[in-house]
Amino acid sequence: MKARDLDILHSIVQSYIETGEPVASRTVSRGRADGLSAASVRNVMADLYDEGYLAQPHTSAGRIPTEKAFRSYVQTLVRGRILAAELQRIRGELAQIGTMEERVIRSSHLLTEMTRSVGITAAIPTNSQQLDQIDLLLLADQRVLMIVATRDHMVRNRVISLDEPIAQEELYSIRNYINQNFSTWTLADIHRELQARLEAESAAYDRILRKLTVLCAKGLLDVGLTPEVHLGGTSNLVGLDLHLTREKMRELFRSLEEKKHILYILDRFLEQPAGEVAVQVGLGETDRSMKELALIGVTVALPGGLSAKFAVLGPIRMNYEKVISAVLHMGHAFQEIRG
Repeated sequence: MKARDLDILHSIVQSYIETGEPVASRTVSRGRADGLSAASVRNVMADLYDEGYLAQPHTSAGRIPTEKAFRSYVQTLVRGRILAAELQRIRGELAQIGTMEERVIRSSHLLTEMTRSVGITAAIPTNSQQLDQIDLLLLADQRVLMIVATRDHMVRNRVISLDEPIAQEELYSIRNYINQNFSTWTLADIHRELQARLEAESAAYDRILRKLTVLCAKGLLDVGLTPEVHLGGTSNLVGLDLHLTREKMRELFRSLEEKKHILYILDRFLEQPAGEVAVQVGLGETDRSMKELALIGVTVALPGGLSAKFAVLGPIRMNYEKVISAVLHMGHAFQEIRG
């Protein structure tokens, strides 16, 4: 596309974002510094229409940008510089929070506050997570509370029921055995080493190992592998002109309540290398109720085998530069937090 045509296309997108109204050739002509006539602009718009960048809602109306036009527009946006003061503010607020789960929750709310859209944060563990420590507490009715903390400050717990009685002293012994032998090991390596020790002949006479086998079968070292997904600001979608029926709006909110569905969308559309912003305009191919929504996000790799995704879901007519800046700041803040 010629530079002039691209400039006209992007001015149409900007005008539509600001007004929500079809854009006429005269409006584009008046906003240009080169004095291009409305007739010349109209010819360019006709070509853009033929190429699928513009649509015409009514015979006598102006043109509106298509999803293809929005994709072209966001690809040319220059990333705003990371503002030191904003980055320091976010980092300082998150650093005061003790656990990764709480940071994930708070970051989704911060994204919502910064963009007035739906803020989404996901912390996705892997088998390369490093163990910090575990704790095992005996409950009533032969139940045990298993708590696993990894070195990326994620804490998970699960209550399991045992078929045979176990004493709290035995749980202390198992806890100490794990913490003394495997702290800083990855969860995957711990699984492999325990399996090797259990297969050794001496394991048959080791009461701690046999009890530990039962707890591992119940998911002792798997509790840290569940993704944390949080989103805030879904109420910001109410009142937007998304051209949805009441039933479709209910369908949209049901979709946003399903964390597996949110993870699927994040995994599908945030495929860029870590640290690079991804922009998806129109999500209709995965969810009909999200056809007029856009997703902007970034994936960052954190110490300890954790992957985090920060995204904003909002209307196609959103302030892209502002949202891109918000997700970049959040990603950088998370990476720079230590401890």
